[in-house]
Amino acid sequence: MQRTATCLCGQASVTVTGEPVLVTACNCTCCQRRSGSVFSVASRWNVEQIASRRGELSSFERVGSSGGQVRTSFCPNCGSTIVTHLDAMPDVIGIPVGAFADPRFPPPQVVVWCDEQAEWMEFPEGMVRLSDQSQPVRPG
Repeated sequence: MQRTATCLCGQASVTVTGEPVLVTACNCTCCQRRSGSVFSVASRWNVEQIASRRGELSSFERVGSSGGQVRTSFCPNCGSTIVTHLDAMPDVIGIPVGAFADPRFPPPQVVVWCDEQAEWMEFPEGMVRLSDQSQPVRPG
């Protein structure tokens, strides 16, 4: 199976093969600001799964909670995020699920940064929930 993630204006895209290694919903304030929403949903792919890339991308780098760099690559025309690289996961790329515009895309398996989640936001029961990127949510 191949899937293609495309920016809003269509100038940039990345095509991947197979199924994502992981799909996560993130509530961290950085993802909130980057996406313009109260959470983001990202698919994770091994770099070997990249079949092709097209178009020009600009990048923004910041320091992540682990101390490593987080690089977000986006279309310089429309601003859509296409790819995210984490120093903590050098052989994996992140692609926003929305860039695939596929209503049948696999759902998230885990929700991270729940300590920064909007109070009114609810995720389906049974999803793994982490306080940050590594700590299970404490009951109560």
